[in-house]
Amino acid sequence: DPAPAPNPPPSSSSTTPDNNYGIAYSPYTAEGTCKPAPQITHDLSQLAGYAFVRIYGTDCDQTRLVLAAARQYHLGVFAGLVDLTHFSDDLALIITAATENGGSWDSIHSVAVGNELLNSGRNTAAEIVGAVQTARATLRGAGYEGPVVAVDTVAAHLANPGLCAVSDYCAANCHAFFDDAVEAEGAGGFVREQKGDANARSKGNRNKKVVITESGWPHAGQANGKAVPSLENQRAAVRSLREAFAWDSSDEVGLVLFSSFDDLWKVDNGYTFGAEKFWGILGH
Repeated sequence: DPAPAPNPPPSSSSTTPDNNYGIAYSPYTAEGTCKPAPQITHDLSQLAGYAFVRIYGTDCDQTRLVLAAARQYHLGVFAGLVDLTHFSDDLALIITAATENGGSWDSIHSVAVGNELLNSGRNTAAEIVGAVQTARATLRGAGYEGPVVAVDTVAAHLANPGLCAVSDYCAANCHAFFDDAVEAEGAGGFVREQKGDANARSKGNRNKKVVITESGWPHAGQANGKAVPSLENQRAAVRSLREAFAWDSSDEVGLVLFSSFDDLWKVDNGYTFGAEKFWGILGH
C-alpha cells in the first residue's frame, strides 16, 4: 500500500485560526467592565478553529461563559486562577463551571494556578508550588484528570525548577518583543530557542514537555531597540511563531498565541513600551 499522505502544513497566515495553536482571550470591554455573554459568544466564533482559548481568571463569570461559548465552537478552554488571593473560591468556580448541568471536564485543556506570580513578585516559589499541589488534589477530587500548571516566564522557570517540577508540563510565557535585539521576523526562532533552554536547563525536568503559554507581538506602541511594533511586524512575528511551532501538534499544542483581540482596558508601565493595549491579532 502507498504511504499515507502527510498532513498539510499549517496555514502561513498570521490570522487564520489553526488547531496547531491555542490563543489567549480576555472577556473585558475597553472600559474594563465585563463583556456580556452574547459578546463573548461572538468573539469566540471568530476563534473557532484554534485548539483552545486561554483565559486568566474567574471574574465576570468568565469560566462558565467562555466554556459555554467554546463548546458551541468545539474549542477547548485553558482555565486559570489569576492569583492566589481567592484561591479556594476560584477553584470552586472552575469546578462548578465545568460540571454544572451535567457538564464534563472534556473541554478543559489545562488549569493554570496564577500567571507570572513569581516574576511579578506576588508570591514565592514555595507558595506557588504548594498552591499547584493543593489545586491538583482538589481538581482530581472533582473528577478533573488534565494538566495543572504554574505559568511563569522562562527566566523564572530556569531560576526555580520547582515550578516546572510541580506542573504537569512546563508552562512558560515568552515574548521576543521584550528582547531589544530581536526583530519581528526572528520571533519564532527566539522563542523556540528559549523553549529549548527551558527544556535543557531546568534541573530534573529535561524530559518534561514545555508549552509556550503566551507569545505574540504588538501592532502599536514604541520601539524596543530592534523590536518595533507595527501591523506589518505583528503579522511577520506571528507568522514566524506559527512556523517555528507548526509541528508540535504531532503530540500536543506547544504554543498559545497572545492575544486574540486588543486589551484596551490595560494600563502601560515603564516596561511595556506603550504597547500593552495592542497585542490583539484580530479586529484590525
